[in-house]
Amino acid sequence: MIEIESLTFDEKGLIPAVVQDARTKEVLTVAYMNLESLQKTIETGETWFYSRSRKGLWHKGETSGNTQKVVSITTDCDQDALVVEVLPAGPACHNGTTSCFTETIVEKDPVGSVGIISELVELIKKREAEMPEGAYTTYLFTEGIDKICKKVGEEATEVVIGAKNRDAEEVKWEAADLIYHLLVLLQEQKVSVYDVLDVLVERHKQKRASTKHKK
Repeated sequence: MIEIESLTFDEKGLIPAVVQDARTKEVLTVAYMNLESLQKTIETGETWFYSRSRKGLWHKGETSGNTQKVVSITTDCDQDALVVEVLPAGPACHNGTTSCFTETIVEKDPVGSVGIISELVELIKKREAEMPEGAYTTYLFTEGIDKICKKVGEEATEVVIGAKNRDAEEVKWEAADLIYHLLVLLQEQKVSVYDVLDVLVERHKQKRASTKHKK
């Protein structure tokens, strides 16, 4: 832990702050803080920034209601930039989008990312709400919990079979099927995948604390 007084602010007394969704890890926006706005952010638990155009502080969500609850604030090796992880109450961008970063400059072949989990969660929620005809997720929700549970069990078995056969390609595809059907099950049960991740985090913290204590 470092003191905020040790941070390096520029000649105008500002430090860039990259705001990131604590759950999805999506970058939401980049703004600036001065010492006062950083202190208010820490004190209130919500993001405050310094507007270079208005030359004053602004509280994110003060008028829109799209506040950002602060989870953590970290700095880089030079202590001249911040990453602020938040739980957003709404869109980060004034245009109404989740993130300010929506315009693509370069895009190559996609790579696997945990970001797909949050995308699938939102898609599955939408499918359950709208129940579009012909969608496989609609079929699962229509059939109900017994069908969903059966599919989770089947896909788990397929993962085991692939692993026993030392078939990495099969394990990859069947594991993807298992994760998808598990997300459908969680939505049907109204259990947030992020609550599940919280359990994993808490277990990990307890394990680390126990290991440290033994040392």
